[in-house]
Amino acid sequence: MPDMDRKTLYHIIEWSVAFAACVFLVYKIATYDDYAALGETLRGMGWQQWTAIALCVTLMPLNMALEAWRWRTLVPMSWRDAHRQVYYSKLAGLITPWRLGEYPARGVLMTNPSPTLPSREGANMIDKALWSKVLAMGAVGSATMTAAILLAGVTALAFSPAIMAQLGDSYLYALVMVILVLMIAFALAPKALKKYAEVNGALVVKSIAQSFVRLVCWCVQLALVLWALGAVSLQPSAFSLLFVYYLLVTVTPNVPIVEIGVRGAWAILVFGTMNAAMAGVLLWIINTLLPCAVWVFLKKNAK
Repeated sequence: MPDMDRKTLYHIIEWSVAFAACVFLVYKIATYDDYAALGETLRGMGWQQWTAIALCVTLMPLNMALEAWRWRTLVPMSWRDAHRQVYYSKLAGLITPWRLGEYPARGVLMTNPSPTLPSREGANMIDKALWSKVLAMGAVGSATMTAAILLAGVTALAFSPAIMAQLGDSYLYALVMVILVLMIAFALAPKALKKYAEVNGALVVKSIAQSFVRLVCWCVQLALVLWALGAVSLQPSAFSLLFVYYLLVTVTPNVPIVEIGVRGAWAILVFGTMNAAMAGVLLWIINTLLPCAVWVFLKKNAK
């Protein structure tokens, strides 16, 4: 494929994903059926609670920066490119099951064939090598994020017998299976992916550590929203439940169209109040809708 045709195709894909994501967001906003309860809760908040919400919003760029940090560790690039890619991948994640489109979307922005390449064959070889590396390291990034959530969540779950009793043995068996699959995947990754990318134990450990830092950022944001809506008190014992919540959300098959419902249901189980479900919705807006809007400005300013 000629360079110009390839660039045009990537441009079409890029904006098609953005358009589809925007349509989905409009649909979710238009069909959300609990605005009355959410509005009543927000009207009853004082300045301290609004300050907590504002602080949560200001942590959103930090959350995205931590993901850019993780991504450029796996695939070296500039901070600017890493930020553009992680913001754009939010759009793609909205319209694909289990957010499978996030890493391919980053590859779309990363692929930029050079007009100085010696031949079309050379350009195609570079494209294939790049896509292989993006998808391989994307799989590693997903696995290390899941591993961090599992390590923190299972540890916290061990100190939450009431929640364990409600989950039942079948969910615990599912957790064991996920952990075993991850362990096998990490053991096989260096050899299985060596054709596409360099993966070693040090890189995996570093990515898991970075993922844990990002998880802590999520938990701080959720704690602020829960407290603002009166769902929890800011105590150390309550903070461990945040790790349990993200564990349950992660190890629950869902697609974007029902994600808010899944998050709300687990929030009620873990924190015990309807306001917790509203907190899950509000945090979804902060960490999903806002990054999608920010990408438009990042795209506009990109040269």
